[in-house]
Amino acid sequence: MEVLSKPDQQIPIVINNKRVDTSQENLLNYRPVTLRNERERAIFLLQEGITLGIREFLKQENFTEIHSPKIVHTGAEGGANIFRFDYFGKEAYLAQSPQFYKQMMVGVYERVFEIAPVFRAEKHDTSRHLNEYISVDFEMGYIRSFEDIMEMETRMLRHVMEVLESCYEEEREILNVNLPYIERIPAIKFMEAKELISKKFNRPITDFDDFEPEEEKFLSQLMKEETGSDFVFVTHYPSRKRPFYAMDSKENPEETDSFDLLFKGLEITTGGQRIHSYEKQLNKLKSRGMNPDLFESYLMMHRYGMPPHGGLGLGLERFTSRLLDQENVRHSSLFPRDLNRVTP
Repeated sequence: MEVLSKPDQQIPIVINNKRVDTSQENLLNYRPVTLRNERERAIFLLQEGITLGIREFLKQENFTEIHSPKIVHTGAEGGANIFRFDYFGKEAYLAQSPQFYKQMMVGVYERVFEIAPVFRAEKHDTSRHLNEYISVDFEMGYIRSFEDIMEMETRMLRHVMEVLESCYEEEREILNVNLPYIERIPAIKFMEAKELISKKFNRPITDFDDFEPEEEKFLSQLMKEETGSDFVFVTHYPSRKRPFYAMDSKENPEETDSFDLLFKGLEITTGGQRIHSYEKQLNKLKSRGMNPDLFESYLMMHRYGMPPHGGLGLGLERFTSRLLDQENVRHSSLFPRDLNRVTP
């Protein structure tokens, strides 16, 4: 026997049991060591399977993988939740999403996707928020409606489950994962969902623009009872809540042709149809008091013609976390970055 390497000191945490029996703080503080545990390793092998299934499916559907910049001139979502920094004397930002670039690339390849980190300067210290996470984004052109995007995501998730079923048996056994069966995913309009929750659980509606975390859980519970599905699409979010590039519905301009996907009580996806008309996009920017000059390169694609298109962004850590029934999304992030953590 030849000794190749010796530790300088004893490992402070027992890692050779089935679970690492320690606090979440220790689990993350000693991440380079705790990730050696069989169960911790299995989480990210399963996450590898998720991205493998996504890539396989999207390539089969003629999507082209792209890599967009993460240092940007303008935030895609706007607002205060954006990281600013000095870029050689100029103000620049960390990308909140690849939104502008994947839309631009629809004009090049028609169908594109990216799996990459995005950054949100949200001052939330909750079990569902990270300041850096992996976003699965795709965008597709020549759609008939935003429902084409929902249908594409349904088939994508179905393929992911097939990959995990056939190739990751050992990891599923270690983590005791029951893969959800996906035939079709039910859909409900935003206000209909709000009213249903209010009626069923005797809760007054206090936020008419978005779902509260408890409402997401209640809606998922109702859909599971009524349809057997762990997933539910919520459609037609209010226009005032959605970003400036979201297309307003023809039937009701106060609503958008957009959706969220909830999985076991948590929003994991936001998507919808985008504005492809230069005039409409310019008018919507102005109506929100935004300066079109800041979006010159983005508006360029509209000016020179774009097909009807749309897409979505899915949070990989949230999806993994819900699949494993974890209480905290940090357990599905290799080295989580949140309000209080930038190491290890």
